[in-house]
Amino acid sequence: MRMRRSSFTLAGLALVFAALIFLSASGPTHSADAGTPPEYQVKAVFLFNFAQFVEWPPQSFEDAAAPFVIGVLGTDPFGSALESAVRGETLNGRSFVIERYRSVSEVRHCQILFISRSEAALVGEIGAALAGHSVLTVSDIEDSAQRGVMIRFVADNNRIRLRINADAAKAAGLSISSKLLRPAELVTSAG
Repeated sequence: MRMRRSSFTLAGLALVFAALIFLSASGPTHSADAGTPPEYQVKAVFLFNFAQFVEWPPQSFEDAAAPFVIGVLGTDPFGSALESAVRGETLNGRSFVIERYRSVSEVRHCQILFISRSEAALVGEIGAALAGHSVLTVSDIEDSAQRGVMIRFVADNNRIRLRINADAAKAAGLSISSKLLRPAELVTSAG
């Protein structure tokens, strides 16, 4: 289910969306990571693919050789699915690294941060702590996009859709491709 950067196109994005629909509607699968729900296996692939549809400013990385970091804040629902999604992949010469954090104060040089449901009460604090940093925040917490998270996975009739807060991404210095924005529901922060 991995998409290779060299062959990733709009058709590839459509394939990932189709897989989300199929996997979220299906029951347990026999996979390399049988302990991870299929929904999170697909979300792991999405996190990897988001890297190809978002532009980060150069200062988002420590140096030219720094890896591309995908982090998980809070209780990790992915198991080894994230490592499987990025194994052997590179983006603009950068390898991918997965990091897990217990608190937002541990987040350093992270480009994509998945905020786990265990952190629902802290979404506002997390956003404030990341202000001024070019970190793409992603979650499946209810109303998180309206609370400043940039991309929210939404379960809807056995499908997973995206809600994107493009204003929050722009405020963080990130540019999201229209190829990712087009199929998503766009929202703004409340208040």
